[in-house]
Amino acid sequence: MCMIKMQEEDVVIVGAGIAGLAIAVALKRVGIQALVLERSQGLRTTGATLSLYPNAWASLYALDVAHKLIDIYDPCTRANITNVDTGATQQISFTKANRSGRGAVLRVVHRKALLEALAEELPIDTIRFSSKLTSIKTQAQKGSSHVVLIEMEDGTTIKAKALIGCDGVNSRVAVGCLGLSAPVNSGRWAVRGLAMFPQGHGLNQDFQQYVSVGKRAGFVPLNQIELYWFLTAKATWKGESIGRDPKLIQREVIEKFATDLPPLFTEIVQHSDLSTLTWAPLMYRLPWDVIFGNLCKGNITVAGDAMHPMTPDLGQNEGAALEDAVVLGQQLGGLIARKKGLVPEEVAGALERYAKKRRWRAAGLITSSYLSGWVQLGGFGWLMKFLRDVIFYKLLYNRVLDVIDYDCGKLPCVALGNGLEKLD
Repeated sequence: MCMIKMQEEDVVIVGAGIAGLAIAVALKRVGIQALVLERSQGLRTTGATLSLYPNAWASLYALDVAHKLIDIYDPCTRANITNVDTGATQQISFTKANRSGRGAVLRVVHRKALLEALAEELPIDTIRFSSKLTSIKTQAQKGSSHVVLIEMEDGTTIKAKALIGCDGVNSRVAVGCLGLSAPVNSGRWAVRGLAMFPQGHGLNQDFQQYVSVGKRAGFVPLNQIELYWFLTAKATWKGESIGRDPKLIQREVIEKFATDLPPLFTEIVQHSDLSTLTWAPLMYRLPWDVIFGNLCKGNITVAGDAMHPMTPDLGQNEGAALEDAVVLGQQLGGLIARKKGLVPEEVAGALERYAKKRRWRAAGLITSSYLSGWVQLGGFGWLMKFLRDVIFYKLLYNRVLDVIDYDCGKLPCVALGNGLEKLD
């Protein structure tokens, strides 16, 4: 007879990506020990780099992690956007949006470095790798409280006061537990990579972008040796047909999609570390699904791409996930401060307040990102050119960048043992 192993936890987080680890750090700061379940054998480092704007850095300061990263990577303060069809270049200053004065408006960092910086802040037994869920259920307790039962493939059942789904774009928690609609395809795809110049690339720190009808490409240095590059276009290329072979992806970009781009871009692609090349369709959740859907249900909620998958046109996927972590820490930390512990009947209310605070912000980021990509990849018609070159770049782009100047606040001061955990 098989014995069921029962384990009790305060908070279980599904997924050890940026959102999952950041939430675990935020909860640790307010005195809550979380268990992070990750189906992979180690940290998920797919995607070599990510862009962190002021809102992301504000959240990292709140988590007391920013100091580990901010001095390692060179800042980027402006973007040069070149219309490939006309040769005209427009310069956008990022510094105007950085009102906080802390850090640069943009730094591109290694994804692995951020994951490791977050993981280092957690007790060694916080992350449980190779953990596969088989089912998630809720169970009523005495009164009006509920707990979540997570059944694992190894036969273990985990009883938790709260479950946070941070399981990515194709979130099982978002669709299966909360009833959110699955993300939709934007009709665009992106190739991303990291180029290496061991002797130095000799370029300044500007973010260079090239825009053409149905296509946008660009690059930005991480440091004097490495550059992040990307190319995104409308879905005229079925990337699945070349599988996951990075050499074929590289060749396809050079021979088919970069022929009308400056030779410098082709040279950068040629210097790619092939292990960093990725191709993926760009998915997003419909904003009205975020506004009107269930972002939480009882003691279950979601964060990061599980809540608000969006196109990368404003570089806000990671920043929004870090914001989620701080806001969730604020709400659950408030319970610790008031109740001196996680009271099950109070947890659902805290998650509901978290969802309320994130709902409109997330929907706005999804919408702004999608529209930014849509107008930049517009067609040949005079109306689309007018919208892109005059209305968007000259009149609206700096306002669009206002979304990156956002600070969701600090974590609460909570009594821990004989002292206070205070993050200033």
